[in-house]
Amino acid sequence: MPAVTVTAPAAVETAAERVEQLASESAVVVFSVSTCCMCHAVKRLFCGMGVHPTVHELDLDPRGRELERALACLLAGGGGAGAAPVVPIVFIGGRLVGAMDRVMAAHINDSLVPLLKEAGALWL
Repeated sequence: MPAVTVTAPAAVETAAERVEQLASESAVVVFSVSTCCMCHAVKRLFCGMGVHPTVHELDLDPRGRELERALACLLAGGGGAGAAPVVPIVFIGGRLVGAMDRVMAAHINDSLVPLLKEAGALWL
């Protein structure tokens, strides 16, 4: 009798792969929690600049906790999950900018607009 071979379905993407995919789909991507005031503030900042980010609300996503852990790893430099990430977490042009502190620092020191222009999120 021949051996039966079972082929496993294609591997389910990891949370880190999902974050990478989502972060690269739009010029500006914000990972957020729908009830977070800092998340609301960063979304308002971008909208006030004429930028319309793609927003992923982690608390409304079935895989939100997994994605949050993957984001924590990214913020910690890949050295394992540290404390829970401080949302919002922003990607511009597929690159991690960071949490609210990094976004605001870039805005204050006038480096945010060039990043947005380079990513194609702003034209003026």
